[in-house]
Amino acid sequence: MNEFDIIKHYFTVASHRKDVVMGPGDDCALLQMPANTLLAVSTDTLVSGVHFFADMAPEALGHKALAVNLSDLAAMGADPCWVSLALTLPEVEQDWIQRFCAGFFELAEYYNVALIGGDMTKGPLSITVTVQGTLPEGKGLRRNGAEAGDGIYVTGTLGDAALGLQQALGNIEVPKEYQEFVHHKFEHPHPRILVGQALRDIASSALDLSDGLLGDLAHITRASHLRAKIELEQIPLSNAMQASVSQERGWELALTGGDDYELCFTVPELYRGQLETALAHCGVKFTRVGRMFSGEPDVELSVEDQPYQLSSQSWDHFR
Repeated sequence: MNEFDIIKHYFTVASHRKDVVMGPGDDCALLQMPANTLLAVSTDTLVSGVHFFADMAPEALGHKALAVNLSDLAAMGADPCWVSLALTLPEVEQDWIQRFCAGFFELAEYYNVALIGGDMTKGPLSITVTVQGTLPEGKGLRRNGAEAGDGIYVTGTLGDAALGLQQALGNIEVPKEYQEFVHHKFEHPHPRILVGQALRDIASSALDLSDGLLGDLAHITRASHLRAKIELEQIPLSNAMQASVSQERGWELALTGGDDYELCFTVPELYRGQLETALAHCGVKFTRVGRMFSGEPDVELSVEDQPYQLSSQSWDHFR
């Protein structure tokens, strides 16, 4: 099969979205934007050996490639709409492509996201995904809106994906009853779309946790020109984490491990009760882990109100 046969056979999927005027098959996609909305756009590239193991199951890779991009839309409070995909393959293996598409399109269908175009070429395995979503004017969640006194919150439990990675590398022995849980957390992140949408009128700032709470929260401190204090004893750790490592190692994985794709957000005290009500309908656990205050942008760590020094740093592609 040549490039165009592959695209036609595997990637040309009929869209049920009425806002897709022209999808794959022409020089550009044509989309109908709703009135009084903003367009949210995010692009991520996953490279074999850097972001995923070369032998990762294609279904899981298809899921993750889309999920990590949808997580960016969640952090903005956007409604997912469209996606384009650029796929670089070392060889054409139809079974691999079919399985990759199964994982990719299953998630796309779940969130009613239409594939509107992309590219395919030969080379070392990598996947570049661009997602586009919409949100009402003036409702986008940003990193620069936090205020002194705001509480800092996270969804879910942190560090489980990093624990799954360390298990795969053979560095940490996870009890048998939790091995599948952490493996799933590492390979099948769940974008918090509904949470992001529920936070539009409540949160003062937000982002998704891709590189670890410590490094990602620092983006909010710099954008908002504030300082953050994290109370480590408040960080939500799963039963799997608590059964596998010490509390201190759990904190380290939560703070610097990355790949959680949970949301971190700040909320004024005035909206604390409203937050409880809004997220109760999302079925997602959330935890207050600290607060924002005036000062030089940075993230402070404390245990029982005493300063805590961490030895490792958050994920950096070039470190």
